[in-house]
Amino acid sequence: TLFRSVKGVKAADEAQVVGIRYYNMNGAQLTAPQKGVNIDYVFSGINHGGNYATAALYSGTLGAAMEGALTGIPSIAVSLDSLAQDADFSSAEHYFPTLFEWILAHLPERFGLVYNLNFPAVAPDEVKGVRIPGQGVIRWVREYAPFDPDIYEIKGLSPHELGIRSLPVPEPEEDLYMMGGTVVKDPANRADSDVELIASGYITLTAHSILTTDTLEQERLRSLGLEILTRKP
Repeated sequence: TLFRSVKGVKAADEAQVVGIRYYNMNGAQLTAPQKGVNIDYVFSGINHGGNYATAALYSGTLGAAMEGALTGIPSIAVSLDSLAQDADFSSAEHYFPTLFEWILAHLPERFGLVYNLNFPAVAPDEVKGVRIPGQGVIRWVREYAPFDPDIYEIKGLSPHELGIRSLPVPEPEEDLYMMGGTVVKDPANRADSDVELIASGYITLTAHSILTTDTLEQERLRSLGLEILTRKP
């Protein structure tokens, strides 16, 4: 969205019935919380596809919530662990209001916190509970394959839902590829990791921070004497 116009459109009038004013943005997720209006809370999502484990590192949904946190606004990313077009969002609809009120009631006075909620794609009565998980590790293998427009129908996905407005057309002598692949869970993931808990039917609430410096490693590096070696006499 850099150097492009960003349009904020006031939401439909029916939102006013419950006393809520919100805006739809035409910018990228990271741009939306920067519009400049007075905002009480930032909710990023809810979207198809989980944003937990190491996927949180490159999540646009979580990134938008981090932009809100950067400006001091209480911010929550919300995701459903399914990419299916007909995914069941009822657990999120049922439990999110209560979870949001609970988070607000226990907000600490700390800068840069972001709350990351992930819901299993099951009915409310099938949810096993809410857990504060450890962070698991997942990775993609065989990520790139020749572009196949039929993959969307095969996977039950909508290009529109994925943000794809038109299918690409290759230039002469150009090969097109698409990112897909298979998600592999790290065998070292513990039973209380977000990966395993969501797969077992739990809602997970994870606290992230925009302050990403590894303070333990910083202390170790200082102890090795690099700053002393490079200090001017």
